[in-house]
Amino acid sequence: MGQKILIVDDEPNIVASLEFLLGRGGYDVRVARNGEEALAEADRFLPELVLLDVMMPKLNGYEVCQRIRQGPRGRDVKIVMLTARGRDVDVQKGLALGADLFVSKPFSTKDLLAQVKELLAPAA
Repeated sequence: MGQKILIVDDEPNIVASLEFLLGRGGYDVRVARNGEEALAEADRFLPELVLLDVMMPKLNGYEVCQRIRQGPRGRDVKIVMLTARGRDVDVQKGLALGADLFVSKPFSTKDLLAQVKELLAPAA
């Protein structure tokens, strides 16, 4: 199996397309549909990268990002926040809480996959 990616989003169409494309790209993919599921799955699955929606039920993406960063593997996980809210204040909040990248919806799946590949590439 390839590198592990956790998709955290409550929109079925986004989840289905990302799960398909990342799986086809050789990644080992799991899905969580809310913030609580995301934290539980992150502990079980130990992903190298999390694609994290901001607006979700139970815990929002900002809370999930912050909790992942505070955990024992916090620095080892890449976090890409996905949101329909692309205002500067939202981006700054996500980055301040530890997101590696902030992507506004709608996004190009091709561009997102390229960014994922770049984030997961070994450091030179």
